[in-house]
Amino acid sequence: MSQWFYQDVTIGSALKRLRHRAGLSQEQVASQLQVMGCNVSRAMYAQMETGTYGIRLSVLIALKQIFKAEYADFFEDLP
Repeated sequence: MSQWFYQDVTIGSALKRLRHRAGLSQEQVASQLQVMGCNVSRAMYAQMETGTYGIRLSVLIALKQIFKAEYADFFEDLP
């Protein structure tokens, strides 16, 4: 059973910031997610960055590893 993290406030700007900090393209992030067992295309990841696609918790966990980030890093842009 998949669990989804529905965004009522977008963390897209944090995803973009962390991706840039890691020096990765959206395609590279999507490829790494796929290797880790997350079925995410580049288009889906791009929508996560714009806040128009809900992020599964398994994807958030994988992104934490890819970006070598802490969970707080995903939420620091929030009010």
